[in-house]
Amino acid sequence: MTRIATIENATANAEQKALLDAIQGQLGMVPNFLKVFANSPVALRAFLGLHGVANGGTLDALTRERIALALAQQNSCEYCVSAHTAIGRKTGLSGDEMTAARNGTSEDAQAAVAVKFAQSLMEKKGEISAVELAEVRSAGYSESDIVEIITHVGMNFLTNILGKASRVEIDFPKVELKIAA
Repeated sequence: MTRIATIENATANAEQKALLDAIQGQLGMVPNFLKVFANSPVALRAFLGLHGVANGGTLDALTRERIALALAQQNSCEYCVSAHTAIGRKTGLSGDEMTAARNGTSEDAQAAVAVKFAQSLMEKKGEISAVELAEVRSAGYSESDIVEIITHVGMNFLTNILGKASRVEIDFPKVELKIAA
């Protein structure tokens, strides 16, 4: 049961309704976690702005989804695992690749380094080592890419904690947190 209200069009104020209508127009739906964000139009606009800008960077969509899946699993956010499994499938990730990402790796060697680095950033709260940075650089990631990975870690952590704190109802095909061996 959702612990923080979701804002529906019927109960939304003018600002909330405009934001929800814009999301509906872009996605064809309004995911429940964005309806939770809509409690604060400022927070929703901030998230949408960061999301839009971050997705326009140099990291490819597949790597961004791998990172999102890895962090959702690491942070035990069932909503986010479910959402990013659906998004990952739409983006082109195979089932095996999504399982690999949830396990903190990838079938793609370069992406595996990014996923591992993202998980380390989360686990160590940013206190990563010079060796870890060198590994990311040697995998072909630029300084810009590294900052983008850090940005995606922060953005995904935000959605993970919102999903967990609110216990928002999953409105994607549900995916269990436990990974089958």
